[in-house]
Amino acid sequence: MSSASKDSAPGNKRKAEEDESEGGWHGLMKKSAIKTVPKQQQSFIFGLKNKVGVLREVMDLFKKHHVDMDHIESRPVVDSSTGADYEFFVSAANVDSEVVTLLKGMAVFVNALDDKGNSGDPKWFPRRIEELDVFATRVLNAGSELESDHPGFTDPVYRERRRYFADIAINYKHNEPIPKVDYTQEEIATWQTVYEKLTKLYPTHACKEFNRVFPLLEENCGYGPNQIPQLADVSTYLQKCTGFRLRPVAGLLSSRDFLAGLAFRVFHSTQYIRHKSKPLYTPEPDCCHELLGHVPLFADNEFAQFSQSIGLASLGASDEDIEKLATCYWFTIEFGLCKEGDGVKAYGAGLLSSFGELQYCLSGKPQIQPFRPEITGQTPYPVTEYQPLYFLSESFTDATTQMREYAAKLKRPFQIRYNPYTQSINLLESNKELSDLALEVKALTEVLAGAITRRVRK
Repeated sequence: MSSASKDSAPGNKRKAEEDESEGGWHGLMKKSAIKTVPKQQQSFIFGLKNKVGVLREVMDLFKKHHVDMDHIESRPVVDSSTGADYEFFVSAANVDSEVVTLLKGMAVFVNALDDKGNSGDPKWFPRRIEELDVFATRVLNAGSELESDHPGFTDPVYRERRRYFADIAINYKHNEPIPKVDYTQEEIATWQTVYEKLTKLYPTHACKEFNRVFPLLEENCGYGPNQIPQLADVSTYLQKCTGFRLRPVAGLLSSRDFLAGLAFRVFHSTQYIRHKSKPLYTPEPDCCHELLGHVPLFADNEFAQFSQSIGLASLGASDEDIEKLATCYWFTIEFGLCKEGDGVKAYGAGLLSSFGELQYCLSGKPQIQPFRPEITGQTPYPVTEYQPLYFLSESFTDATTQMREYAAKLKRPFQIRYNPYTQSINLLESNKELSDLALEVKALTEVLAGAITRRVRK
């Protein structure tokens, strides 16, 4: 599920409507085909000292003023300069100014989050993989209220199915099994049309990493023209390959929230499929885009590293830097090209799920430039036509190195690392964090040195 750059949702009303041979999804930026149901929700973070009864006082305050909480979680404060021992994230309704004023009298600090998840505190971002449960439900667009120009607008059966898929995603929590879906024969027929059209192009147009993985998905995850793979099966397989996993999402996330998922090697994926009347066109990302375009390369170690590097760079970044990172995402993970021998191949999901643009991008008609995050991140692009410009990566390893070097230059007042053992983000601010990292690097260096020594002796 690609993110929404510039906080608008996806859609592609371009040549696909005139030429149904195009197919695929191409919108990080366009208005969504699904309307958002407004909610009077407010999220905020507050810090408390570790003293007996203080949290109960806050809960009594909420109860007295009829604050309707739907989520609360806590974690120890890493930055002791705040003066708090614990910080709490709360999502609730019926929070008026009086409640906030009274809470400020009890708490060490109170930061309200806006509708993009920004709090004014760059250190607030998901630190544990479970915290994605909060951000994954904060969709910009979701539901079954399709716009009048959506192919399924007048189809009550399709709209009911969209409601069904949205409910699955909204109710999903981390570590729960992803519910399996009984796709209808009409949905499978739509998948078959897309599958057969695209797979004819993959051997000649997709990168070697993609073509290496695709047969493995057919063997292990039920990929094929006659059935739609289940997210649960695909997610399990990806975790075995690279540690990436899928989680269902009801609609489009903001760029900040979507990229934060990548930092934990989590990809937010839709489960619904496009309307049967236009099998080679979709106004929003669907399971064809996710499963055919995105999933295969998440099973490749180098690509997984590259994807996570963009996600990690986004944590705590400014809105301006988020915009640049989202643009880098657009020109790489969605529409990227890479060198292969003396030629060029496609690796972007927007290309690999689009029959028309997959051919166009390698036709010699568009302009191609080397991938450079500093330049790529500030390059404008159209969303209603094929891309006039694509960026070429030397390799996934080179792209990852460039993204890490670019991230190191971002104006963040802290350094972070991902801990794969606890699936959490650590701020490298304390002596203990630095010491733990040094010990880990030392251990890994010794393993590497030992392996090299043995290889040389052979």
